[in-house]
Amino acid sequence: VQLQASGGGLVQAGGSLRLSCAASGGTFSTYAMGWFRQAPGKEREFVAAISWKHITYYADSVKGRFTISRDSAKNTVYLQMDSLKPEDTAVYYCAAKANGLGSSDQYRYDYWGQGTLVTVSS
Repeated sequence: VQLQASGGGLVQAGGSLRLSCAASGGTFSTYAMGWFRQAPGKEREFVAAISWKHITYYADSVKGRFTISRDSAKNTVYLQMDSLKPEDTAVYYCAAKANGLGSSDQYRYDYWGQGTLVTVSS
């Protein structure tokens, strides 16, 4: 499975971005998909996940501001990020989990994309 993340960029605080992650080479509709992020000097952390049944999970820090969704026809998972804050600045990674159940544990994910940089200016 190959994952290609895109959509990162520079945005002012309070703005919005939508990240996309296109999957190829596997059965996308059966996978759980997740977004993680890593800020400079920090460990990678969970952001959001969506199961194969479209059940969603969010980190407390993004709940109410970010929305994860998936489109099986396009083999793509999205992360809509609204009301962005400077502390959301990080490299965002998408990941796929073969057994279909959403998880906040990065070590349960089987495949990873290359990351896309999001920078939020104050």
